[in-house]
Amino acid sequence: MNRTPKNGFLALVGRPNVGKSTILNQLLGEKIAAVSRKPQTTRTSITGILTRENTQYVFLDTPGVHKPRTKLGDFMMKSVGTAVADVSLILMVVEPLMEIHPIEQEMLERFSKSGVPMILLINKVDLHKPEEIIKTIDVFSRAFSFAAVIPVSGKTGEGLEIIFQEADPFMTEGDWFFPSDMITDQPERTIAAEIIREKLLRLLDQEVPHGTCVIIEGFRETPRMIDIRAEIYCEKASHKKIIIGKDGQMLKKIGSFAREDLEAFFGTHVNVNLWVKVKENWRDNEQLLQSFGLSGKDL
Repeated sequence: MNRTPKNGFLALVGRPNVGKSTILNQLLGEKIAAVSRKPQTTRTSITGILTRENTQYVFLDTPGVHKPRTKLGDFMMKSVGTAVADVSLILMVVEPLMEIHPIEQEMLERFSKSGVPMILLINKVDLHKPEEIIKTIDVFSRAFSFAAVIPVSGKTGEGLEIIFQEADPFMTEGDWFFPSDMITDQPERTIAAEIIREKLLRLLDQEVPHGTCVIIEGFRETPRMIDIRAEIYCEKASHKKIIIGKDGQMLKKIGSFAREDLEAFFGTHVNVNLWVKVKENWRDNEQLLQSFGLSGKDL
């Protein structure tokens, strides 16, 4: 049996809310990327690392491809382009909607010029009828010559094992880039911010979460626990009131849910202190975006 080390970078791409982050978390068996039913959850390329036998798979979970309306949106789309520039394989994620969305058509045209092989993942098959899945396979297969088409469910894990079988021919021989037990190259502060922001996305109304940003101002580890201080930035004073809630109940709920996931991830007790600040129109403020690490100048 050939035990030569192999590796490869795989970019997860697709429209907002098709389930890329859910697939990544399911593949890794850990929650490292924010997951929500709301679109545009992922803002930067979150790296997930999985080492199986002699192969190391490095997954890049990119922001949902959309028409940007703010400077933050511009940054998100630039990060997609950066992520797919030098990967071994593109994993394009779609839903079984039996047609190709215009943005998906643009993606197919753009990625076909890159010459990078592409596998189509038809996600959320647990929520759709077989005929819808078959029709979607037919429509996309006629539009592009994919290396493989795999129906999957990021929620249940159905079909995900096939991804490795189909991806293996595109992995290259060479030493691993990361230790075998490493699951992400994201700093602990980034993971903590992602987990807290996911709770904002899950618990708040449609408009407020996308106007929020979580910055970890303090991350102190002791032998017995981790103490985290996080500042939640929002765009309006009215949003601040919603985030805090009556008698601070919503903020307590966000902190409590975040603490549960943080303790599961870090494997120790975690104390979470949350503070809310207003920065009007921060998504269009280049200086603030750069200070938050969300600027195109960083790419």
